[in-house]
Amino acid sequence: MFESLSQRLSSTIERLRGRARLTEANIRESLREVRIALLEADVALPVVQALIQRVQVRAVGQEVLKSLTPGQALVKVVRDELTAVMGTANADLNLNCPPPAVVLMAGLQGAGKTTTVAKLAKFLKDRKKKKVMVVSCDVYRPAAIEQLRLLAEQVDVLFHPSADSQDPVAIARAAVDAARKNFADVLLVDTAGRLAIDAQMMAEIKALHAALDPIETLFVVDAMTGQDAANTAKAFAEALPLTGVVLTKTDGDARGGAALSVRYVTGRPIKFLGVSEKPDGLEAFHPDRLAQRILGMGDVLSLVEQVEQNVDKEKAQKLAEKVIKGKRFDMNDMRDQLSQMLNMGGLASLMDKLPGIGSLPDSVKSKVNDREVHRMVAIINSMTKKERRHPDLLNGSRKARVARGSGTQPADVNRLLKQYMQMEKMMSKLSGGGIKGLMRQMGGALKGMGRPGI
Repeated sequence: MFESLSQRLSSTIERLRGRARLTEANIRESLREVRIALLEADVALPVVQALIQRVQVRAVGQEVLKSLTPGQALVKVVRDELTAVMGTANADLNLNCPPPAVVLMAGLQGAGKTTTVAKLAKFLKDRKKKKVMVVSCDVYRPAAIEQLRLLAEQVDVLFHPSADSQDPVAIARAAVDAARKNFADVLLVDTAGRLAIDAQMMAEIKALHAALDPIETLFVVDAMTGQDAANTAKAFAEALPLTGVVLTKTDGDARGGAALSVRYVTGRPIKFLGVSEKPDGLEAFHPDRLAQRILGMGDVLSLVEQVEQNVDKEKAQKLAEKVIKGKRFDMNDMRDQLSQMLNMGGLASLMDKLPGIGSLPDSVKSKVNDREVHRMVAIINSMTKKERRHPDLLNGSRKARVARGSGTQPADVNRLLKQYMQMEKMMSKLSGGGIKGLMRQMGGALKGMGRPGI
């Protein structure tokens, strides 16, 4: 998300960053480019006008023009105003009520409500340690109830059965009773969608809301619909007391206009982003972090959280102990590292959060994909147990056999072995004096570059 916008804004602001002095004229020219970039990203016009006006007021005032580093001061102003437009801070789910806390999901058909219910259930179970039950009140879409049942089974949460012959309000009331009997902390209610906003749909969702009196009413909307996402959310917000918005399919939206528009147009906070099709592909929405990503500053905090949630701490501890004791880093260890990288969303997801990636050419970024990682894992899987423990055994004939078994070429096997040797060399430095030994060697390398040692 935001690839095109990030590139345009980053290049515009980078030109200003190094200038010793800014004038009203070059700030106006730069803001014109920012305005065009925002409109091309499908950001709603009122949002663009308000954002540019607020940046301009601050930029031509004391804050930027009188600053010792005016270019950097302007970057801070743009970042602050982008953050303010999107909602300043993360708005967490409010579950502070006697259980079960009822969360009602609304939205148009095809926005991804049912999969979002399953993702949110997993999010609450894994990260908030809640006992979750889900129920489908969608009695119109074929197999909607069965889809939610399968997803609930996949993410290991409670499922309340329903049938398309039942009344949606009756289903919802029965689900609340079942949630109480099962001591569920949270009940997530999936509702029917329509292809467009209509009177029948609004009447049904209002009746469900009145019967359930949910503590949270979330509007699920497809980010790829751009400005229309904000307009649809606004229509729902006028009909229902929405407490928040979930933007889905953000991994397929290169523009990001919806994320910048929804909060401003509706007055309701974006609470979550759907970032992939996987069951754990739901992230809490942090406006400040997203503003940094748009400006090419990366999102290190989210990257750290992603690592903490997805890395197998037991395996990491075993590897650390193994290396520090001087035992050899082998191909099994390398495969574990590659698999954990894939579990964290793959290379593209990790790189998206690193500072400066937005300024890389498209030709470079297009080469960053998970196919190479999958190929490397396949090559390691084609080795025998003995070869994984002792990669030195891999002679020409063995390499040819491994290549055939993994559907690759011997050159691919050689490339993997070269990467393994580099990793193994780094790990061996840890064993020779632990962390301090590695730091000393890093210090020596820095001295060789003409910098002070560590």
